[in-house]
Amino acid sequence: MTATSSASSPLILAFDTSANHCAAAIVRGEDVLAHRREEMAKGQAERLMTLLAALLQETDHAYGDLSAIGVGVGPGNFTGIRIAVSAARGLALGLKVPAVGVSAFDALRYGFEGPCACAVDARREQVYLQVFDHRGTPDEPRLCHADALPRHAGPLIGAHGQTPQAPTGIAIAHLARQRFQSAPPRPAPLYIRPADAAPARDTAPAILP
Repeated sequence: MTATSSASSPLILAFDTSANHCAAAIVRGEDVLAHRREEMAKGQAERLMTLLAALLQETDHAYGDLSAIGVGVGPGNFTGIRIAVSAARGLALGLKVPAVGVSAFDALRYGFEGPCACAVDARREQVYLQVFDHRGTPDEPRLCHADALPRHAGPLIGAHGQTPQAPTGIAIAHLARQRFQSAPPRPAPLYIRPADAAPARDTAPAILP
Protein backbone atom coordinates (compact mmCIF):
# COMPACT_ATOMS: atom_id res chain seq x y z
CA MET A 1 0.00 0.00 0.00
CA THR A 2 1.37 3.41 -0.93
CA ALA A 3 1.82 6.39 1.35
CA THR A 4 -1.33 8.04 -0.01
CA SER A 5 -3.64 5.77 1.98
CA SER A 6 -3.76 3.64 5.10
CA ALA A 7 -5.79 0.82 6.56
CA SER A 8 -8.08 3.41 8.16
CA SER A 9 -8.94 5.07 4.83
CA PRO A 10 -12.44 4.38 3.43
CA LEU A 11 -12.72 1.32 1.22
CA ILE A 12 -15.02 1.96 -1.74
CA LEU A 13 -16.44 -0.51 -4.25
CA ALA A 14 -17.87 1.04 -7.41
CA PHE A 15 -19.42 -0.35 -10.58
CA ASP A 16 -21.22 0.67 -13.75
CA THR A 17 -23.28 -1.16 -16.37
CA SER A 18 -24.90 1.84 -18.07
CA ALA A 19 -23.22 1.15 -21.43
CA ASN A 20 -21.93 -1.90 -23.31
CA HIS A 21 -19.60 -2.86 -20.49
CA CYS A 22 -19.37 -4.14 -16.96
CA ALA A 23 -16.91 -1.91 -15.11
CA ALA A 24 -15.84 -2.04 -11.47
CA ALA A 25 -13.13 -0.75 -9.18
CA ILE A 26 -12.03 -0.84 -5.56
CA VAL A 27 -10.20 2.13 -4.04
CA ARG A 28 -8.84 2.89 -0.58
CA GLY A 29 -8.12 6.55 -0.12
CA GLU A 30 -6.31 7.74 -3.24
CA ASP A 31 -5.11 4.24 -4.11
CA VAL A 32 -6.72 2.08 -6.77
CA LEU A 33 -6.54 -1.47 -5.44
CA ALA A 34 -8.18 -3.16 -8.43
CA HIS A 35 -10.26 -2.30 -11.45
CA ARG A 36 -11.68 -4.06 -14.45
CA ARG A 37 -13.79 -3.24 -17.48
CA GLU A 38 -15.28 -5.98 -19.63
CA GLU A 39 -16.94 -5.05 -22.91
CA MET A 40 -20.33 -6.73 -23.41
CA ALA A 41 -23.52 -5.82 -25.23
CA LYS A 42 -25.61 -7.92 -22.86
CA GLY A 43 -25.18 -10.24 -19.90
CA GLN A 44 -24.29 -7.61 -17.30
CA ALA A 45 -26.91 -8.93 -14.88
CA GLU A 46 -25.27 -12.35 -14.88
CA ARG A 47 -21.71 -11.04 -14.77
CA LEU A 48 -21.82 -8.12 -12.30
CA MET A 49 -21.88 -9.88 -8.94
CA THR A 50 -19.29 -12.43 -10.06
CA LEU A 51 -17.00 -9.62 -11.16
CA LEU A 52 -17.41 -7.79 -7.85
CA ALA A 53 -16.63 -10.95 -5.90
CA ALA A 54 -13.50 -11.48 -8.01
CA LEU A 55 -12.23 -7.96 -7.31
CA LEU A 56 -12.83 -8.33 -3.59
CA GLN A 57 -10.97 -11.64 -3.58
CA GLU A 58 -8.15 -10.13 -5.62
CA THR A 59 -7.67 -7.40 -3.01
CA ASP A 60 -8.13 -9.74 -0.05
CA HIS A 61 -11.28 -7.97 1.14
CA ALA A 62 -14.86 -8.91 1.91
CA TYR A 63 -18.12 -7.04 1.50
CA GLY A 64 -18.10 -6.33 5.23
CA ASP A 65 -14.93 -4.25 4.84
CA LEU A 66 -16.59 -1.69 2.58
CA SER A 67 -17.24 1.88 3.69
CA ALA A 68 -19.52 2.77 0.78
CA ILE A 69 -20.80 1.71 -2.63
CA GLY A 70 -20.51 3.85 -5.76
CA VAL A 71 -22.66 3.23 -8.82
CA GLY A 72 -23.07 4.73 -12.26
CA VAL A 73 -26.64 5.99 -12.74
CA GLY A 74 -26.47 6.90 -16.42
CA PRO A 75 -27.62 8.21 -18.74
CA GLY A 76 -27.16 5.23 -21.01
CA ASN A 77 -28.69 1.82 -21.50
CA PHE A 78 -31.99 1.60 -19.62
CA THR A 79 -31.66 -2.04 -18.63
CA GLY A 80 -28.01 -1.67 -17.69
CA ILE A 81 -28.71 1.32 -15.45
CA ARG A 82 -31.45 -0.57 -13.61
CA ILE A 83 -29.15 -3.56 -13.08
CA ALA A 84 -26.41 -1.50 -11.43
CA VAL A 85 -28.69 0.77 -9.40
CA SER A 86 -30.68 -2.18 -8.05
CA ALA A 87 -27.47 -4.00 -7.11
CA ALA A 88 -26.08 -0.92 -5.34
CA ARG A 89 -29.26 -0.36 -3.37
CA GLY A 90 -29.40 -3.99 -2.34
CA LEU A 91 -25.76 -4.10 -1.25
CA ALA A 92 -26.07 -0.84 0.65
CA LEU A 93 -29.16 -2.06 2.48
CA GLY A 94 -27.63 -5.41 3.38
CA LEU A 95 -24.27 -3.98 4.42
CA LYS A 96 -25.71 -0.87 6.10
CA VAL A 97 -23.34 1.43 4.20
CA PRO A 98 -24.11 4.45 2.00
CA ALA A 99 -24.62 4.06 -1.73
CA VAL A 100 -23.64 7.00 -3.92
CA GLY A 101 -25.04 7.50 -7.40
CA VAL A 102 -22.63 9.12 -9.88
CA SER A 103 -23.73 10.38 -13.27
CA ALA A 104 -21.82 9.45 -16.40
CA PHE A 105 -21.15 13.17 -16.90
CA ASP A 106 -19.44 13.52 -13.52
CA ALA A 107 -17.42 10.37 -14.17
CA LEU A 108 -16.24 11.75 -17.51
CA ARG A 109 -15.29 15.09 -15.96
CA TYR A 110 -13.40 13.54 -13.01
CA GLY A 111 -9.86 14.88 -12.80
CA PHE A 112 -10.54 17.81 -15.11
CA GLU A 113 -10.65 21.44 -13.98
CA GLY A 114 -12.29 24.29 -15.82
CA PRO A 115 -15.16 24.58 -18.30
CA CYS A 116 -15.98 21.62 -20.48
CA ALA A 117 -18.78 19.58 -21.98
CA CYS A 118 -19.26 15.87 -21.33
CA ALA A 119 -20.95 13.66 -23.90
CA VAL A 120 -22.33 10.13 -23.61
CA ASP A 121 -23.21 8.11 -26.71
CA ALA A 122 -27.00 7.95 -27.06
CA ARG A 123 -26.97 6.05 -30.39
CA ARG A 124 -29.00 7.18 -33.42
CA GLU A 125 -26.22 9.74 -34.10
CA GLN A 126 -27.12 11.50 -30.85
CA VAL A 127 -25.34 12.17 -27.54
CA TYR A 128 -26.42 13.00 -24.03
CA LEU A 129 -24.64 16.26 -23.20
CA GLN A 130 -23.95 18.25 -20.05
CA VAL A 131 -21.94 21.48 -20.00
CA PHE A 132 -19.90 22.61 -16.98
CA ASP A 133 -18.83 26.24 -16.48
CA HIS A 134 -15.50 27.48 -15.11
CA ARG A 135 -16.70 26.86 -11.53
CA GLY A 136 -17.69 23.29 -12.34
CA THR A 137 -21.40 24.10 -12.16
CA PRO A 138 -23.37 21.97 -14.64
CA ASP A 139 -26.33 22.97 -16.75
CA GLU A 140 -29.29 20.69 -17.38
CA PRO A 141 -28.34 17.56 -19.33
CA ARG A 142 -29.89 17.28 -22.76
CA LEU A 143 -30.13 15.08 -25.83
CA CYS A 144 -28.33 16.51 -28.88
CA HIS A 145 -27.44 15.48 -32.39
CA ALA A 146 -23.79 14.49 -32.45
CA ASP A 147 -23.06 16.79 -35.41
CA ALA A 148 -24.89 19.84 -34.05
CA LEU A 149 -23.73 20.33 -30.47
CA PRO A 150 -24.49 23.69 -28.80
CA ARG A 151 -21.61 26.09 -28.31
CA HIS A 152 -19.67 25.62 -25.09
CA ALA A 153 -16.40 26.64 -23.49
CA GLY A 154 -13.61 24.14 -22.97
CA PRO A 155 -13.05 20.69 -24.46
CA LEU A 156 -15.58 17.98 -25.21
CA ILE A 157 -14.93 14.88 -23.08
CA GLY A 158 -16.36 11.49 -23.94
CA ALA A 159 -18.25 10.52 -27.09
CA HIS A 160 -16.78 12.31 -30.16
CA GLY A 161 -14.30 14.12 -27.89
CA GLN A 162 -11.18 13.55 -25.84
CA THR A 163 -10.60 10.52 -23.63
CA PRO A 164 -11.50 10.99 -19.95
CA GLN A 165 -8.66 11.05 -17.45
CA ALA A 166 -9.81 7.99 -15.49
CA PRO A 167 -11.59 4.73 -16.40
CA THR A 168 -15.28 4.69 -15.55
CA GLY A 169 -15.13 2.45 -12.48
CA ILE A 170 -12.20 4.33 -10.95
CA ALA A 171 -13.81 7.73 -11.49
CA ILE A 172 -17.06 6.58 -9.87
CA ALA A 173 -15.18 5.06 -6.93
CA HIS A 174 -13.21 8.24 -6.21
CA LEU A 175 -16.29 10.46 -6.54
CA ALA A 176 -18.20 8.15 -4.19
CA ARG A 177 -15.30 8.37 -1.73
CA GLN A 178 -15.56 12.16 -1.80
CA ARG A 179 -19.34 12.21 -1.35
CA PHE A 180 -20.45 9.29 0.81
CA GLN A 181 -20.11 11.07 4.17
CA SER A 182 -22.46 13.87 3.11
CA ALA A 183 -25.65 11.80 3.46
CA PRO A 184 -26.24 11.36 -0.30
CA PRO A 185 -29.72 10.36 -1.51
CA ARG A 186 -30.34 6.80 -2.66
CA PRO A 187 -29.02 6.20 -6.17
CA ALA A 188 -31.67 6.72 -8.83
CA PRO A 189 -31.47 6.18 -12.59
CA LEU A 190 -30.74 9.26 -14.67
CA TYR A 191 -32.97 8.98 -17.72
CA ILE A 192 -33.00 11.75 -20.32
CA ARG A 193 -34.73 10.00 -23.22
CA PRO A 194 -37.95 7.98 -22.75
CA ALA A 195 -37.62 4.22 -22.94
CA ASP A 196 -37.88 2.69 -26.41
CA ALA A 197 -40.30 0.02 -25.23
CA ALA A 198 -43.91 0.68 -26.13
CA PRO A 199 -47.02 -0.93 -24.66
CA ALA A 200 -48.48 -3.82 -26.60
CA ARG A 201 -51.19 -2.82 -29.06
CA ASP A 202 -53.13 -6.04 -28.72
CA THR A 203 -56.13 -6.04 -26.45
CA ALA A 204 -55.35 -7.58 -23.07
CA PRO A 205 -56.86 -11.04 -22.56
CA ALA A 206 -60.08 -11.19 -20.58
CA ILE A 207 -59.80 -12.58 -17.07
CA LEU A 208 -62.50 -15.19 -16.59
CA PRO A 209 -64.25 -15.61 -13.24
